Amino acid sequence: MRPFPSNKSGACHNMKLTFWGAADTVTGSMHHVVTGGESFLLDCGLYQGRRQESFERNSQFPFPAASIKAVMLSHAHIDHSGNLPTLVHNGFSGPIYTTPATIDLCLAMLADSAVIQEKDAEFCNRRRAHRKAIGRDDRECVPLYTTADAERTYPLFQPVQRSQFKHVGPGLSYRTFDAGHILGSTALLLEADGVRLAFSGDVGRPGIPIIRDPQRLDAADFLIMESTYGDRLHRPIGNVAEALADVVTRTAARGGKIIVPAFAVGRTQQLVLLLHELMDAQRIPTIPIFVDSPLAVNVTDVFRKHPEEYDEAANDFLQHGQNPFGFKRLTYIRTVEASKALNNLHGPFLVISASGMCEAGRVLHHLRNNIEDPRNTVLITGFQAENTLGRKILEKHAEVPIFGEPLRLRAEVVSLDELSAHADQKELIEWMRPIAPGLKKAFLVHGEPAARGVLAKVIESEYGIEAVQPARGESFELK
Repeated sequence: MRPFPSNKSGACHNMKLTFWGAADTVTGSMHHVVTGGESFLLDCGLYQGRRQESFERNSQFPFPAASIKAVMLSHAHIDHSGNLPTLVHNGFSGPIYTTPATIDLCLAMLADSAVIQEKDAEFCNRRRAHRKAIGRDDRECVPLYTTADAERTYPLFQPVQRSQFKHVGPGLSYRTFDAGHILGSTALLLEADGVRLAFSGDVGRPGIPIIRDPQRLDAADFLIMESTYGDRLHRPIGNVAEALADVVTRTAARGGKIIVPAFAVGRTQQLVLLLHELMDAQRIPTIPIFVDSPLAVNVTDVFRKHPEEYDEAANDFLQHGQNPFGFKRLTYIRTVEASKALNNLHGPFLVISASGMCEAGRVLHHLRNNIEDPRNTVLITGFQAENTLGRKILEKHAEVPIFGEPLRLRAEVVSLDELSAHADQKELIEWMRPIAPGLKKAFLVHGEPAARGVLAKVIESEYGIEAVQPARGESFELK
């Protein structure tokens, strides 16, 4: 265990921890730490769910934004970073500490998120005008934040290399460890006045494509741990190529289109790499493949910029002079016109498009145009939070709402959870094993109630540690 540098402020202050996001739910990661008379945030993510509830929760902080001294960001996924522009809009002006790769990803993702907020509000208001003309007057839609808010956020990012000790406030330092979740992702270990608090961020899985495996943490007194898949086990990652090949081959044989809602960070690049390998091995038909997301295109450029984050297999591509994220049948689409042209293209083809939970972006248009055709397939490749369109599709509702219109779900729906970048129950238990002997308490977040409840019982049985399931707004004194 590496010792933290001495950072005693001279006075003894307990650490107060309050859970404001990813409590009782999976999205909106945000944990409030007060120590030495200063306030800090671990993550500042977008809550995703019912539209009006999401807007209200994301736009209204339960503390003065200007009171936050600094944000320590685990990784770039929107449910962890996506509400930073709102924080800035409301008065935050402190540093946002995170890894260099996460900074580059956030620059792309927050810009894209702001445009989506603006475009969705614009689209919503056009529909509102139509409804108003027929006697229905709904509330005007406004964006959660704007491109200008995102641009004010960028200068606040400050790079922190992995394993570097970073002093962030009176008596508070932290170190980062590779979380193995997405490019640049970290787990954090904070120390203030002799109290060590570990924050898992999102824990990845050993063996997922492109990035390195999760790193073990040093000893801690308390642990905040995600529990997304705390009640289940994933199918082995080794099966994913075969399962993906089956879906592509089966859909192509009936002339269908494969619509893949995928997170622009991580999942899209993993799918591209797997499809590259499958096509090289002639295990799938040579159909056109499109990545239709300006964000995913920009993010893929970030991946190319940070080969220091790659695992051995991804580096092999580079060493043999190949581009892991480019091959003959693959087309990256940036413009709206090229995206719309896919509506008139006959299958078979495959399109990967954001967002991963089908809540915004171009994937909504692809789903709207293709979900009622039984020749097509919707391939779900990641976790779908409650009340999202992605969850409704995954649960195979007879009808699903897209842009406020009910559409029949007649396309085949396939879930490929082998690609999940979240550790399952067994992997979470193994990840915490090295620090379990010294833990006083674990706090389970970023999971639905059933998943958290099951994981809490397993932790208590395996390690004899109290596993708390904090409610939104619940506070704890750590000492």
